[in-house]
Amino acid sequence: MSNPYNSATDRASILGPTLFFKGDLTAEEDLLIQGRVEGSITHTQRLTVGPQGTVKANIKAQLIIVEGTVDGDLQAEKSVFVKETAKVCGNIFAPTVSIIEGANFSGSIDMDGKKAGQLSSGKFEPVRPPKAAGGAA
Repeated sequence: MSNPYNSATDRASILGPTLFFKGDLTAEEDLLIQGRVEGSITHTQRLTVGPQGTVKANIKAQLIIVEGTVDGDLQAEKSVFVKETAKVCGNIFAPTVSIIEGANFSGSIDMDGKKAGQLSSGKFEPVRPPKAAGGAA
């Protein structure tokens, strides 16, 4: 019988509802956040912010599922799913995005990948459109 934790794709971690993490979180396994996280999150697999989860961070992962609260930008290699219980305040950069009716979303969505591809390998910095020249609109 093989060890289920031999490869990153077989592992999953859960940050429970009483946990508070502050800083840069990086991992190569699925993650379910039910507690609070502040800082930045970089994952190579699926990241889920559960219904009790509260995140104040920019998130970069292969697949992002939000059921709780996120204040920060989301960048996914594959998809972002914003469920009906979610509250998201931030921009989404992903090839496919799904926002379920009832979700609370404030931000912009970029699905063409050009802006997200310009991001550095370090801390995620959102790309903002330049201000119009010549005064107020």
